[in-house]
Order: sequence, then structure tokens, then C-alpha cells
Amino acid sequence: MNQTLQLTNKRILLGVTGGIAAYKAAELLRRLQDNGAEVRVVMTKAATEFITPLTMQALSGFPVHLDLLDTEAENAMGHIELARWADLILIAPASANFIARFRHGQADDLLATLCLAAHCPIALAPAMNQAMWRNEKTQDNILSLEKNSLKKKNIHLFGPDSGSQACGEIGFGRLQEIPEIIKSTIGLFSSGILAGKKVLITAGPTREAIDPVRYISNHSSGKQGYALATSAMEAGAEVILISGPTQLPEPPRVKRIDVISATDMHSAVMSHVKDCDLFIGVAAVADFRPANYTKQKMKKDGTGQVAAIELTLNPDIIASVANLSPKPFTVGFAAETENLVTYAKQKLARKNLDMIIANDVADPKIGFNSDDNATTILWKDGNVKLPMMSKQQISNSIIELLATILK
Repeated sequence: MNQTLQLTNKRILLGVTGGIAAYKAAELLRRLQDNGAEVRVVMTKAATEFITPLTMQALSGFPVHLDLLDTEAENAMGHIELARWADLILIAPASANFIARFRHGQADDLLATLCLAAHCPIALAPAMNQAMWRNEKTQDNILSLEKNSLKKKNIHLFGPDSGSQACGEIGFGRLQEIPEIIKSTIGLFSSGILAGKKVLITAGPTREAIDPVRYISNHSSGKQGYALATSAMEAGAEVILISGPTQLPEPPRVKRIDVISATDMHSAVMSHVKDCDLFIGVAAVADFRPANYTKQKMKKDGTGQVAAIELTLNPDIIASVANLSPKPFTVGFAAETENLVTYAKQKLARKNLDMIIANDVADPKIGFNSDDNATTILWKDGNVKLPMMSKQQISNSIIELLATILK
């Protein structure tokens, strides 16, 4: 398996705290990038005494975030925006001081505040003197975090390792080796909760040709469908992604089938849905297409009159799947500009769906082409509302919910 693909499209916020091991954060940053991750860096004041922000900025290609009350940062990407942006907060090295503050929920600097505001998992790679690691107060903090991880599964500890330290002493407290941190990070995105399942996903827009140079389409970017394909793959499923025209790279270890029109997508779906356990119709399929395709470019006639284009209905892909017998567990999407829940419930019943995911595309922060989303998920036995977060985080939550229901 090619490791360079295993963190593709993942957003990792790398937190660096004070300690001699801070110099290793530069190497960790590069290895995360080598594995495909997009990385932003937050440093505590103590960390800047060991490695400069300029170094981390040069390696990451982005400004390093330092201050909680940085007015420029708040205007661009403040602590709440940073927390929403991240798929994982990785703190390496995590000093004894930071672990103590984190355990008690303090918010006295930017990094600690980010951890409180985050919806994503948080991983800590401890690094400190061996006596500090063995101290009962540190061990009490670690035990508390481990219990939290067992309960909520959102806090993870990487290491520490044992060995010689900068102070000349030997024992546990060394930062875990960089390859092991990378391996552990990749493991956080590979749950196996859909192992053995076959998943078919549609994504992107369709284009309905009017003539050789014009078409009817919509603003869908395909980002949510591609994120769901990545999440399903990481959950251990065999994933087929049927995609309309997008500018997105192919998700790793996913079979992508490219189509153009709604009829093309319908044919591709019906050809591959037979053995699927789960179908997720994310694509923004055009409801109509021109009834008559003009083989030559339509010309203006000089009269100032607008040529009428007769439209005809496209095949209803999601309804076709939902009415199969037997059918896969069928999930639809409802992109609405008003009456979100009401219209979503109507679509859920009308199209015989098992679940529907509704989002408000009138909101420019979460609409078409946005990197973020906020959704309301409805099914026969329940509903859940997910707050605004990255589309990858939304996708992870959807896949976790589906895995639970499919069991």
C-alpha cells in the first residue's frame, strides 16, 4: 500500500509545545506532507524558544499561529475557524505543562483554546524528562486522558518512547519516533467499521448538452461526495465513486467512474449497484435536459428574440435505486434553500429512502463549492444535526452513523 496517499486531503493542525524535542516537529511536518496531509502549525510561546516560527512557516508554506488574541489571525482564521478546519489536532511534542493544562481544560493560550473548541480527534505525543514523566501528577493526568479516550475515543496518546535523553538520563519520556507517529496518525483515519461492505457513491454535477458548446448544469463541486468516498474507504469498504465533471483529484484506493450527463450516471449506477450494501446519492443530478440536442451551435437570428428550449425529465437515479428489490441501504441528499427539514422529510418518504442528509445551500458558508458543511440527518428511527465543520469531518460522522445502523 502506497503510504504517500494515506493522508491525502487530510487537514492536520500540528501543535508544537516547549521542549528540546520541538526541533523534531520540523521533520514531522515534512513527513505529514509527504503522506499527502495539508498542515497548519500552532506554536506555544515556549516552543518558539527551541525552534523558530519562520522555520515552520517555510516548511508548511503557511503562517504559523502563535497568539490567541492576534487580531489579524481573528480576521482571517481565528481559533474557532482553525478548530473547524482541522481533521486532527496533533500535538508533538506535548510537554508535561501542556498535558496538565489540557487535562484540566484550561484556555490560556491559542493551542489550549483550539483543543477546547475542536470537534475533531486530538492526539498528543508526550516528550519530557524521564523523572517528569514518572511523576505521579503527570501519570494522573495521563490516566485521566486515557480514561477519556476509552469513553469518547477522541483523545489519543502516541508514546512516549524509552531511551537516552538530552539531559543524559535514560528512561521513558522520549518523543515517539517520527515514522511511528506517522503510522499512528494514519491509523486514526482507518477505522475498519465498514470492512467487507461495498459502497456506491455518486458525486458532482451533471451536464445536459444543449448544443456542442452549451449545457445546463449547477454549482456542485463534488467535494462532499468525494469526502464521503474517502471516509468510506478509510472505514474499510470497497468504494465505487461515480462522478460528474469536477476538478477534484481521484480519492486514493477508490474506483472512480467518470460520467457527464444524468442518463450516463443513471446507466453507470444501475450497472454497479447490484452487489452493493450501501448507496449514497450525493450528486446534484440535473432534473431536466433539453428534449432536442442541436448538433450545430445555436445562432442568434438577429431579431433579439430568445430561442425556446424544450426540456424533458431526466431519470430519477435515487428513486431507481430505492425501488430495487432487494435494494441497498439507500441514502439521499437534499440541497434546499428554505424549509430544510420539511422538504427533506417529504423527499425521504416520497422516494422510499432509508436516510436523507439535508443541507442549506442558501448559506454561502456551507453551500456549493464550500469546504465546510452543516447537515441535518433524518431516518426512520431518528435524526441528528451536525454543526458546521469540514466536509471531511461531516463525512466521517455520516459513515460512523451508517456503520452503526448497518450493524
